[in-house]
Amino acid sequence: MDRRSIIKNAGIAGVLAAGAAPAVHAQAALRWRLASSFPKSLDTIFGAADTFAKKVTEMSGGKFTITTHAAGELMPAFGVVDGVQNGTVEVAHTAPYYFHGKDEVFALGCAIPFGLNSRQMTAWMYEGNGLKLMREFYGKYNIVNFPGGNTGAQMGGWYRKEIKSVKDIKGLKFRVGGFAGRVIERMGGVPQNIPGGEIYQALEKGTIDAAEWVGPYDDQKLGFNKVAPFYYYPGWWEGGPQLDFFINDKAYASLSAENKVIVECAAAFAHTEMQAKYDAKNPNALKQLVGAKVKVLPFPKDVMDLAFKESMALYAEVGAKNENWRKVYADYSAFRKDQNLWFRFTEARFDSFMQAQKL
Repeated sequence: MDRRSIIKNAGIAGVLAAGAAPAVHAQAALRWRLASSFPKSLDTIFGAADTFAKKVTEMSGGKFTITTHAAGELMPAFGVVDGVQNGTVEVAHTAPYYFHGKDEVFALGCAIPFGLNSRQMTAWMYEGNGLKLMREFYGKYNIVNFPGGNTGAQMGGWYRKEIKSVKDIKGLKFRVGGFAGRVIERMGGVPQNIPGGEIYQALEKGTIDAAEWVGPYDDQKLGFNKVAPFYYYPGWWEGGPQLDFFINDKAYASLSAENKVIVECAAAFAHTEMQAKYDAKNPNALKQLVGAKVKVLPFPKDVMDLAFKESMALYAEVGAKNENWRKVYADYSAFRKDQNLWFRFTEARFDSFMQAQKL
């Protein structure tokens, strides 16, 4: 008998009785865990993980869920790469440069002093060779990465004492994230790598002399202005720091084609939303900090000049020893050169004119 005829005349009960129905396989619900390097109090940077998880749930119709866990809940803030590499968790959300001690190339996936700005970083990742090169590198750690947010150019941090020249960097105990610590050390400072949730206490007690985090919105939430009155700019070590979602390669490979696309799209949404939040929230927070008598100051020129000189020297030294760095940085630096040429004629000129109008 014709199969369509059976279905039309016998109905579902008849089809089942005739054994003519195709096998139906219910898709099992999928649940992952995400470990963040950030505290939940920061709705911008931790919020990107929540956004990612929410979009995965929505796009999968609730069949694929991800629970998000703040730093310290499942593992320490700086333990998330090991957690993903070992398969303890399926996903981490972090700033890759925290792990430059494993290999300096981690910093290139996030931010290096005098590196790409946020738009340039996104362009390198999606339209340049960035994503390809970084995935080749992260594969050594069982990781598949997706861009997971950017703060935009950051502030230069909070200081208990005024920075009048490079002499004031000497001996300065400075909490600074990522690769920048290597440059600060070359300038005579003493870098400290402290998770975001622990910075205030260290600054308050004088364990450190200065600290940087992100910018006005987050910094105000963390209360740094209460314990350090001088707020410097710019964060020359973080012109466009990119966060990443690190996914265990076996967990990712086990996903259906549909779920892989869902992960990609959810990450891209979170990536865009994070900087939108920072750009929208930072101006008012800065006004409030100025109103609270915070002294907002530019770094002296000799500090900027020495920082640039030492950064370039450091990259040459790392490249002489680290083949991974040499390969990725060659592409990164060539892309940066072209981007800065283009931005000089467009973005920079337009921005400087508009800012002078004080609209």
